[in-house]
Amino acid sequence: MALLDRIVRWARIKSPWILHFNSGACNACDIEVIAALTPRFDLERFGVLLKGTPRHADVLVCTGPVTRQIKDRLVRIYEQMPEPKFVLAVGTCACSGGVFRGCYNVMDGIDSIIPVSAYIPGCPASPQAIIDGVVKLLAGIDHPETQAAAEESKPAPVEDRPAGKEAVEVTR
Repeated sequence: MALLDRIVRWARIKSPWILHFNSGACNACDIEVIAALTPRFDLERFGVLLKGTPRHADVLVCTGPVTRQIKDRLVRIYEQMPEPKFVLAVGTCACSGGVFRGCYNVMDGIDSIIPVSAYIPGCPASPQAIIDGVVKLLAGIDHPETQAAAEESKPAPVEDRPAGKEAVEVTR
């Protein structure tokens, strides 16, 4: 590995810049993401900085299920991020669609549209869980072989799934 590659990886681990994106949530997870950045929980101790543009962000933090209106915007923002890019799905709605799954306007979780690097479940996800997810993501950046294994196991986007292979909804 070249010296420049090691320096770039070190910089990404020590100071990841994040972009927060709400794709149609109830705002409970949004409040928890912002709470994780406040001095009480201090996510900035890991070098995490909240950025306002995808062109400067390393990590996309998504909350909420993907709605039909937001799908194209989410893909555009993901494509504007520089490589390597990572996505955190925060909350049950971002992971699987949550209580909104099956609604006429909800497509599913974030992973049905873009690849997700880490899932943080909860309704809403606590700031401690968000910090734990970020730390585990940073550990995955430090060991790229685990990141490559995660890339291979990602599901195909909804449009690429063959007919009859839709997710089965469990009813109680």
